[in-house]
Amino acid sequence: MRRLLPLALLAVAAPLPAQTPAPFVIEQTGQGFATIDAAVSAVRDGTATILIAPGTYRDCTVQTGGDITYRARTPGSVIFDGAACEDKATFVLRGRRSTVDGIVFRRIRVPDGNGAGIRTEIGDLTVVNSTFLDSQEGILGGNPEGRQRIVIDRSTFAGLGQCDESTDCAHSVYLSNNGSITITRSRFERGTGGHYVKIRAPRIDITDSSFDDSRGAKTNYMIDLPEGATGRIAGNTFVQGKAKENWTGFIVVGAEKRTFPATGLSVENNVATLAPGVDKSPAFVADYTGDGVNVGANRLGPGVRRFETR
Repeated sequence: MRRLLPLALLAVAAPLPAQTPAPFVIEQTGQGFATIDAAVSAVRDGTATILIAPGTYRDCTVQTGGDITYRARTPGSVIFDGAACEDKATFVLRGRRSTVDGIVFRRIRVPDGNGAGIRTEIGDLTVVNSTFLDSQEGILGGNPEGRQRIVIDRSTFAGLGQCDESTDCAHSVYLSNNGSITITRSRFERGTGGHYVKIRAPRIDITDSSFDDSRGAKTNYMIDLPEGATGRIAGNTFVQGKAKENWTGFIVVGAEKRTFPATGLSVENNVATLAPGVDKSPAFVADYTGDGVNVGANRLGPGVRRFETR
């Protein structure tokens, strides 16, 4: 005759249900958190990587210190949808340093018209392999008081910008600092207003990226350097569409004032064309500074004028 185990022993012997792992885990300690802001708060002024599980999240965070890397466990599978802290952005960053890796930001709008995936205010910023979609702005901010370094690599910006919801336009990327800004191997497309890239900084490097305005609407320049800049714009591909608010230039330098010298700014090895049906004749480079922008060898399609002094 088989003996029955007591219920208490059966409970011990039975396999326990697997616990759902926390979506936000600090890699260095293994601590898990239910929200991104709780994980960021736990780092305080330290250095840490926050690993983020695949999923769609409707929360946001403000980083006030430390050196934090925000990394998707699987690139492209982490989506922050709609939330904005301080009526600014999904990630408001004012720590020592921030790195954002493999994350999607989408559908961010705030009352002042500048809702962004990332708002950088203090500290160096690196954004890699990330996507910014259908918002008022992709990345906004900067620290004009310090020598901040901002790097954007292998990232996509689509459905961004506006000039109808506020007095000033919002742009796909709008950054300002007194250090350097680098954009490499990234894609800009389907703009919905403003410029694709607007930068106020002494040194820029924009290379090996694509700007496809063929499905844009109410857009302005591909690259706007309103206070001048030096550096390099090279190896990029530009296609200008026909639904423009301002069609007169692809790259415009010093249209507002001459804060930074443009001497030594090099524009070379780019390809610039007009989308089918465009009957305008924009300047590839329009310069307000008179500083001697170096426009080297570029492949320009029919209707695109090489250079214009304004």
